[in-house]
Amino acid sequence: MPPTDASTDAGSAPITSLGSDTGPDADSQDTLDLRLPDELVALFAEEAEAARAAERAAEQGGGKSTAKPGPVTPTGDDLLDGIGGWGPIASPVGLLHLVPVRIDRDLMLISRWMNDPAVAAFWELAGPETVTADHLSAQLDGDGRSVPCLGVLDGTPMSYWEIYRADLDPLARHYPARLHDTGIHLLIGAVANRGRGLGSALLRAVSDLVLDRRPSCARVVAEPDLRNTPSVSAFLSAGFRFSAEVDLPDKRAALMVRDRTLRDVL
Repeated sequence: MPPTDASTDAGSAPITSLGSDTGPDADSQDTLDLRLPDELVALFAEEAEAARAAERAAEQGGGKSTAKPGPVTPTGDDLLDGIGGWGPIASPVGLLHLVPVRIDRDLMLISRWMNDPAVAAFWELAGPETVTADHLSAQLDGDGRSVPCLGVLDGTPMSYWEIYRADLDPLARHYPARLHDTGIHLLIGAVANRGRGLGSALLRAVSDLVLDRRPSCARVVAEPDLRNTPSVSAFLSAGFRFSAEVDLPDKRAALMVRDRTLRDVL
């Protein structure tokens, strides 16, 4: 049960460009590490243009469309209804796409994020790439109850997500779980993108995506470390409610819940 990102918070300052760190620790390879294959970049660009075209069409039709996307039909025994086919979702900070992790493509980037001291303090996955590889492999080689993803914002990978079946997770032993409860873990990679309200915007977008794409799911849950005040604040700003304090094997957590029935209220 890894925690959510230590540096996600509900600030409201404007968002700076990714990979623009200019301090003494800036890495000249940041931009290279943050690039996806050209075919994926092209796909995201096409989806972004399609979303903009749909928005223009809705406005010309007399107002902004409020229609939500239909559910993705899962294949086989997919426990999370085909995350790879969920498609992008618009957010106030750009078009976000959850892309299931491929170790051969994404390991270097995710491992570098895990070695950031602010992230390592809560995720506890600092060390050589093999540490992150083992963590990812445990999910990728498992039964599909947890899917690690890159969060790709306007074509640039900038966050790491784990979408998991909370009702099938050890977490379910510590709270009154309901069938199909879906959990979220998040870390934001670049320091420049923390503390600016980005986490709140993305958490709301991804929880909306879960509820849209998983019609059987009535609640999205999370369990950030209770000491991680910025993360708890980000969830509250994203429409989650504080449900309870729960004692987990590795931490005392704040159980955060976003209910389908309250999604348009909070």
